[in-house]
Amino acid sequence: MENKPPYDESDEDGRIKLIPEIVKKLLATGVSAAFLTEEGIRAYLQDLKLPKDILGKLIDGANKSKQDLMDRVGNEIVTIIKKIDFVKEASRFVEEHKFKVSAEIEVVRKTNDKGNN
Repeated sequence: MENKPPYDESDEDGRIKLIPEIVKKLLATGVSAAFLTEEGIRAYLQDLKLPKDILGKLIDGANKSKQDLMDRVGNEIVTIIKKIDFVKEASRFVEEHKFKVSAEIEVVRKTNDKGNN
């Protein structure tokens, strides 16, 4: 019988597991951290039993990554909006569309609150 290192376990499909589960979970957390709150990240990682200082650094890194992502997305949106000629686009829209206005009018008799008609 051959001794295998702990990182060389095979899964049920016979594939060799090269990445320990803790690393997989940390990588998944890093990717999803942009969409989680700090409490969400803590809850997600709580079963890993990480030391507080490491957990704190992971959360700080996730918060920084989230802020960087939001800054980049915001900058891209601003760049796209700056390129739009709104007057030209509105003019083109008006030229290519018909406008139809419908109205319904109803005449209703007033009622007297004192009981007199």
